[in-house]
Amino acid sequence: MNYDVVVIGAGPGGSLAAKTCAERGLSVLLVEKRQEIGAPVRCAEGIGKKDLQKFVEVDKKFIAAEVVGAKIYAPDGTEITLTEEMAGNEVGYVLERKIFDRHLARLAAKAGADVIVKTTAIGMERTKDSVKVKLRRMGEEFEVGCKIVIGADGVESRVGKWAGIDTTLKLNEIESCVQYLMTGIDFDPEYCHFWFGSNIAPGGYVWLFPKGNNSANVGIGVMPSLAKRSPKEYLDEFVERNYSNGKIVEVVAGAVPVKGEIETAVADNVMLVGDAARHADPITGGGIANAMKAGYYAGIVAAEAIQKGDCSAKTLRRYDELWKNDFGKDLARKRKLQQKLIKMDDETLNKIMHTLANCKLEEISVKAMIKELIKRHPKLLWDLKDLFL
Repeated sequence: MNYDVVVIGAGPGGSLAAKTCAERGLSVLLVEKRQEIGAPVRCAEGIGKKDLQKFVEVDKKFIAAEVVGAKIYAPDGTEITLTEEMAGNEVGYVLERKIFDRHLARLAAKAGADVIVKTTAIGMERTKDSVKVKLRRMGEEFEVGCKIVIGADGVESRVGKWAGIDTTLKLNEIESCVQYLMTGIDFDPEYCHFWFGSNIAPGGYVWLFPKGNNSANVGIGVMPSLAKRSPKEYLDEFVERNYSNGKIVEVVAGAVPVKGEIETAVADNVMLVGDAARHADPITGGGIANAMKAGYYAGIVAAEAIQKGDCSAKTLRRYDELWKNDFGKDLARKRKLQQKLIKMDDETLNKIMHTLANCKLEEISVKAMIKELIKRHPKLLWDLKDLFL
């Protein structure tokens, strides 16, 4: 039971890491603690088209809906419409994660990775130049030796803790989320929808992602440090006010890290990807695209390190360089913008949204939009100018 790489967690980041390692000739074990890969779904399931197409051939079987943009609603109801390009890397396709995640795991297996489910990582021990991963499957404990562990085990990552990587989350660096899959509701299916406001979702927002056939993911993320009630209570109030005739057919809950860029996602023999490395977008909470990119980069660096015969943190920091140069700076910018937004009251948010409502957004870039906002609201946003302009 020895492998070059053991990947803990078969979400998009873990499966891409396993696939990339296997394609480069490494022996790989992909471990998933749940009985079924992709279930339960703890995600709004949105991803940009370009980001998805970088890594997989798009198949209709895992696409629930295709959208052309996003509609954003201010606390007073003011609506603005963003094109797909402006709406961020969560808008374009709405996935069926239960199917999509299994598809990625199958691609990893097809590339040569061994995949096991209902198996939990319960410990990790480093030796001189390798790692022993302790696993439990159906009550039986066993060990697997490897040269590199890739932790793709989510926001509560134990791999990161075992490796001594600092991914600590404060109360203002995490969003507590609840989502309903709803049917029989009325909405524009060509768009994703987002509602903001301290009374609606303090420190976060409410989302609606179309799923086809008059169904949608309707969810909420709130910041525990600002919320006075549970996220479910806020979401129930929103649903009662807007979609009281709809039917809830599925409920999921979870947490999303909004910490922004961390200092490092590596230690000796260990790399973290996705939510385990706090790669989720601090503004939207979306993480599928970044997790897939990170998994790909981790796979590349694992192959390089093993070929070199050096899996130390110094060698693996090449992985830090890759993900930071790709989306790390964006995480840092988004974190600073998020900290600014959560301090704004509803009246201020309304003012900003009114400004955007008067712009022809389809004719300008994101940079031009932010430049216009700073120009019209210099007292509010001047300290952000160096981040985005």
